[in-house]
Amino acid sequence: MSEELIVKGKVIGKGKPLVCVPVMGISKEEILSQVKALADKGTEMIEWRVDYYENAGSMNGIREIFNEIKEVIKDSILVYTYRSLKQGGKGNFDDEAIYDIHQVAAECKVADFIDVEYFALKHAKKHIKELQKMGAFVIASHHDFEKTPENKVMELLLEDLYESGADIVKMAVMPQKIYDVLDLLKVTAEFHDRHEDTPVVTMSMGDIGSVSRISGEYFGSCITFGCDGEVSAPGQLPQKELEEIVKYLHKSIG
Repeated sequence: MSEELIVKGKVIGKGKPLVCVPVMGISKEEILSQVKALADKGTEMIEWRVDYYENAGSMNGIREIFNEIKEVIKDSILVYTYRSLKQGGKGNFDDEAIYDIHQVAAECKVADFIDVEYFALKHAKKHIKELQKMGAFVIASHHDFEKTPENKVMELLLEDLYESGADIVKMAVMPQKIYDVLDLLKVTAEFHDRHEDTPVVTMSMGDIGSVSRISGEYFGSCITFGCDGEVSAPGQLPQKELEEIVKYLHKSIG
């Protein structure tokens, strides 16, 4: 990337990290209610976890929700995510079905970002380019819910995500000890130094990884995930408290 990534007036990749809150409703009514509640209280970024949706395989069902979401989303950035079982989600669709639900999201032009599990899909790089041509921003993501890989492996993973051409690269790992958290923060800072123009999002999950969710501005991670009730990944902090902490730390830097 050579230009600042600005979405709905928010600069992504510089300054205070944005707080993103997942919506994991099962029914259409639950999804719309949760999105509206978050949008009404000015949530910076909302992630619709479509893998939780009971009709995730229905293109018309997804379109109907988008048609209603666009009336309430207001100034919140919307991330559209289908998370697979292997990556910590509920989804078990094959590549073709995942491509289809990504395509319908891009066609509806309501989601600002589409999350693509880069290493889980065949031809993911080509798919990312297609979605971008349709006008969507793309997050190339990878999640390891078992371990924190060695530093060199994490460096290579982030570089591969960078080479995807996605607008944001994202990696989440599971620590076994506090030193794993330090390793992730170090790798994140070094990646950010090499690629200042590409927004990066990293997190160390679980209780001992919680510090990585509040310290992003120090190490280069530009989005952090909180919860409004149910968590979508271990270690997420409540939205209100997370927003306050991130805001306070931003002031201390400035």
